Amino acid sequence: MSRSLSRTHRRRLRLGLTATALLTATVLIPVPAHAEAVTDYAITVDPDATGAAIDDTMYGVFFEDINRAADGGLYAELVQNRSFEYSTADNASYTPLTSWATDGTAEVVDDSGRLNERNRNYLKLGAGSAVTNAGYNTGVRVEQGKKYDFSVWARAESGTILTVGLKDAAGTLATAREVAAKGGWRKYTATFTATRTSNRGRLAVASSASAALDMVSLFPRDTYQNEPNGLRGDLAEKIEALDPGFVRFPGGCLVNTGSMEDYSAASGYQRKRAYQWKDTVGPVEERATNANFWGYNQSYGLGYYEYFRFAEDIGAMPLPVVPALVTGCGQNRAVDDEALLKRHIQDTLDLIEFAGGPVTSEWGGLRARMGHPKPFHLTHLAVGNEENLPEAYYARFEKFRTAIEAKYPDITVVSNSGPDDSGTTFDTAWKLNREGGVDLVDEHYYNSPQWFLQNNDRYDSYDRNGPKVFLGEYASQGNAWRNALSEAAYMTGLERNADIVKLASYAPLLANEDYVQWRPDLIWFNNRASWNSANYEVQKLFMNNTGDRVVPSTATTTPDVSGPIAGAVGLSTWATSAAYDDVKVTSADGATLLSDDFSGDAAQWTGSGTGSWSVQDGQYVQTDEAAENTLVTAGDPAWQNYDLHVKATKKAGKEGFLVAFGVKDTGNYYWWNLGGWNNTQSAVEQAVDGGKSTLLSKAGSVETGRAYDIGIKVRGRQVTLYLDGAEWGSFTDDKPAEPFRQVVTEDAKTGDLIVKVVNAQSAAARTAVDLGGAKVATRARVTTLAADQDAVNTETDAPVTPVTSTFSGVAAEFTYTFPANSVTFLRIKRR
Repeated sequence: MSRSLSRTHRRRLRLGLTATALLTATVLIPVPAHAEAVTDYAITVDPDATGAAIDDTMYGVFFEDINRAADGGLYAELVQNRSFEYSTADNASYTPLTSWATDGTAEVVDDSGRLNERNRNYLKLGAGSAVTNAGYNTGVRVEQGKKYDFSVWARAESGTILTVGLKDAAGTLATAREVAAKGGWRKYTATFTATRTSNRGRLAVASSASAALDMVSLFPRDTYQNEPNGLRGDLAEKIEALDPGFVRFPGGCLVNTGSMEDYSAASGYQRKRAYQWKDTVGPVEERATNANFWGYNQSYGLGYYEYFRFAEDIGAMPLPVVPALVTGCGQNRAVDDEALLKRHIQDTLDLIEFAGGPVTSEWGGLRARMGHPKPFHLTHLAVGNEENLPEAYYARFEKFRTAIEAKYPDITVVSNSGPDDSGTTFDTAWKLNREGGVDLVDEHYYNSPQWFLQNNDRYDSYDRNGPKVFLGEYASQGNAWRNALSEAAYMTGLERNADIVKLASYAPLLANEDYVQWRPDLIWFNNRASWNSANYEVQKLFMNNTGDRVVPSTATTTPDVSGPIAGAVGLSTWATSAAYDDVKVTSADGATLLSDDFSGDAAQWTGSGTGSWSVQDGQYVQTDEAAENTLVTAGDPAWQNYDLHVKATKKAGKEGFLVAFGVKDTGNYYWWNLGGWNNTQSAVEQAVDGGKSTLLSKAGSVETGRAYDIGIKVRGRQVTLYLDGAEWGSFTDDKPAEPFRQVVTEDAKTGDLIVKVVNAQSAAARTAVDLGGAKVATRARVTTLAADQDAVNTETDAPVTPVTSTFSGVAAEFTYTFPANSVTFLRIKRR
């Protein structure tokens, strides 16, 4: 297939995929348990009104090498640590022989005999010795009858025979191959055909005489689109099936953490660097290695060329992210080196030339030599990721933007608003972006399902004349169906505001189940299989049925059943030792509900089982500096309209202290997090079913050894917070978590009205739909996702799966009952 897909072609592909999905699935609609409860709603559509146009690139994917998403994941290489570059710089447990077993004499060395200057380590293998690689997960996965391509760089001045084999505990998996090697460094290849299927294979290389080895590699022949140095087929195909409009890469925290120096003798070959594109292109054996922020090694076999190629293969817009020389993700440091800044700006200009420059240019020529003489279609480029120092970040962003626009005025340069959905950093960043006339601002947030249900209207009030929004990372903190439901509800608001939200991508994209640093994730896998999360099914349904414009519509809402904030009180810590004293809770009329000065025991407090709590010298002290969320609670979950006072002192550790109120249980509460996020900010967070969202935040830190007076006043749903007698902040938690959301869009090519309804509650939604006099066919194609809220898709079970059917009762006005806990799309043809 062509690497370049036009806008029209992509629309046809989207329609084709949708139609195929609708025609090939079963026709039974799932009926969740307890579906007999029904709530009545009404949806009114105005087909003659003009809603926001939806860009073809609205929904995309964000790829970051987290959870072994690249090596051991999308990158199809089956050998782990193929170049013997693993180091304690990557992970404290690593050695250069991690994932290798030796038999005989084998030593990894770093000397002048190496393959090249950027590939520092290589293996010296003694005569009659062998090494065996364990691959990823349970081992090297091979399938009977399929071919696997082996390669190795070897140096053997006197000559040697390399015997290469595939085996597992039960025996051989393919006929062994012998490779004669002699002389200086040279690449040798062989091909295997697997005689059995195994998930526990091992690749063994033995040498008859002493030899030096590097870049020991094994690839499946059938990579995605059969491309060399290619991608794992099932994972690439799942991403392609989403029909993404863009691919954001390579990060994430990989981009804005670590040293900004290059990988060279001049910089001392630093191993903890920000992701820099020039490290990742050219022959794979000459690419730099690097520590991954998430605790493992990056080979850079999957690099910028491969990202561009993949985006083109799936018809998506590439959207690379480059460092802004301000670190984030907890590091929060601005690099003050003008020469280094200029070098990174020039690197960014060179990147644009690599993507689209002529083959006669330096970097366009490299692209051509790598196999792609035609330009990649680069239109957008982001500078920075989640920087928590907005002034320092924006000053550097402006220098990048000025240089890029001077040479490449057609490139849209993307800024960002920090790591959260609100707060001081967010507000400052947005102010700077508005004043600077930035085109597109990247927002990131990970919140509870409750937050997503409450904030469907987030973008309704954004300035229509200001910068547009790129929602580059978002998720609702879980892979259960309740999480996906809340995300679906939120996506109706994104589409309704498609004039503001121009791009949106869920994050993270991939997770190898044996190497997880972050949850939730869209696609899960191991070395033998991959499976779609419930969240994936929601994203796919929206991405394959986006439409081209919004058709304005309104809906009735669910009766509000929220009362005043009620609950017990609590004390907690996070990777910190702290002492609490003089806890007092009084009702609004002054009556004492709880008083504890810890002069005796702590019998009034109930722990969750984490941390080490004890009464010491008249204080309640938590001493475990490694424990996270050590919540202890006291009081009545029915308490409301009260004042909480407590003294708190940080004794040691990374953060400050946590004072909870409105505590229902260990998964449902509010807490004031003072000195959180590595003691850089304080915030009020709300936990609902274990997922937390931020209601109020400010920059600030907590001093060790200082006693703080903390006061929390709860009145109805209004909360006021006091620190050392002064008001710190207040908020009112009165937004309804509306479970019934909808949006209607129109497909310009077919004329279909696409009615998208999310019913995130245990009652069915009997809905009167008024299409505003539109002339429509009587039959609609229906796609439904429905399951219990706790349902989670796994390798062996997929309770959240799209089900298609036909509804024959469509008219200008009709009634449809949307199942409990469901996402339903009706595609209605116009007459």
